[in-house]
Amino acid sequence: MTLRPTAIGYLRTDVSGVRQAWDEIQMRSTAGRLGYNLAKIIAFSARTDHPMERLIAQTERANADAVLIPAIDHLGDAIPEQLHRIATVITVPTEH
Repeated sequence: MTLRPTAIGYLRTDVSGVRQAWDEIQMRSTAGRLGYNLAKIIAFSARTDHPMERLIAQTERANADAVLIPAIDHLGDAIPEQLHRIATVITVPTEH
């Protein structure tokens, strides 16, 4: 039996807004289509302290190979270098 690589989903609730449920469905679907085991979806708000540090810690803790996001704006302006070093970041639904 071949183990599938692990992914986590990440979104900002204030960025997703009313689309949050749809964003989560899209991340689950994309993970399955790309052959990832989606371990969890992390949802932070604008009030979350140090969201990137916490996301990186969760990615390391899950030993995730990939982080799925609905769009780049959930990470701010760009993919943090430290996150990029430890996991592939995949935007949904473009899968880039």
